[in-house]
Amino acid sequence: MEWLLTLGTQIILSLVGVSGQLAVLLDGAATAESETIATATPLPSLPGNSPERDVIPRILLENPAYQKASLANSQGLIGGAATSNPAEALVNVFCTYRTPDSIRYTTGTGFFVTPTGVILTNAHVAQFLLLETVSETGTTECVVRHGDPAVPTYEAELLYISPMWIKEHANLIDDPEPKGTGERDYALLYLTGGVDSTPLPAQLPFLAVDTELRNRNTVGNTVSIAGYPTLDPDLLVRGGALERARATTTLVDLYTFDTNYGDIYFLGGSAIGKQGISGGPVIDQDNEAVALIVTRGDDSRQGAGSLNAITLSYIDRTITEETGFSLAQTMSGNITYKAYVFQQTLVPFLAAMLEREL
Repeated sequence: MEWLLTLGTQIILSLVGVSGQLAVLLDGAATAESETIATATPLPSLPGNSPERDVIPRILLENPAYQKASLANSQGLIGGAATSNPAEALVNVFCTYRTPDSIRYTTGTGFFVTPTGVILTNAHVAQFLLLETVSETGTTECVVRHGDPAVPTYEAELLYISPMWIKEHANLIDDPEPKGTGERDYALLYLTGGVDSTPLPAQLPFLAVDTELRNRNTVGNTVSIAGYPTLDPDLLVRGGALERARATTTLVDLYTFDTNYGDIYFLGGSAIGKQGISGGPVIDQDNEAVALIVTRGDDSRQGAGSLNAITLSYIDRTITEETGFSLAQTMSGNITYKAYVFQQTLVPFLAAMLEREL
């Protein structure tokens, strides 16, 4: 089975040589010929533990400051009612990376998961935020765009990005043919303010998340997906705004990353299964997010415009392995202080991994 890793939309504008020459790296354009899910078989049950537990970075698990910050603030409840209109929770994460020789634009989707402005997205979408304050190879600027069409609205910083994903995939940041499966491809951002120093709303529209274990009874269910697909990559260079889109599709199958848990859904094809949709939610009939879009699917099996999405239960389980705290605990409480400790503890090391590849 071939795998396609969606790395958002990346456009590199050369500043040397022929003026205006573009090299477009479309997400899902590269075929991962040898990478597959370790056990790509239907799941009769969901027992067992992840074999990756012994090899994940233990920095946060063994860092007293992070553990104290998370423990002290992990009881804060996520107040307010989730939005009845999931489209309102969508955001477009747009980053610009400049060097003396080139300008790179990246775009992807995310969505609010708390009324205070925590955003769930992909690690491959959020990784450039690691370079905003520590990069010596270039300058990076990221902005959270919102609305329909999306316009620059908020400033954001990293609350959490999977160190395991960066450790395993840092070498892909400058790869024109990236490969992967979507394992641990998630990150959390949080809003720090509005653009031009405008204040944040008292409450933001957010999607409720369902981190319950997924089983094969869900296969065949109808779900919706949403995001900011990029139909025309040149639109980003011209400064055009992206429109949000939503479509209905089917849960074709449920697979595991060799854990015997339901880790990743294969989704049927849709009109919006295109570049830029990565980081978007998979929404069930209760208007709850149950999975996060990570990769392109196998169109020959799933239909044109197919996608794959890691389950929220997978994210909850693996973030607990990496930090000692659940997804709900990580995105609640004093998130500003949690983010500060994370940035002081891990960001310099993770950013250095990326810089070595640029």
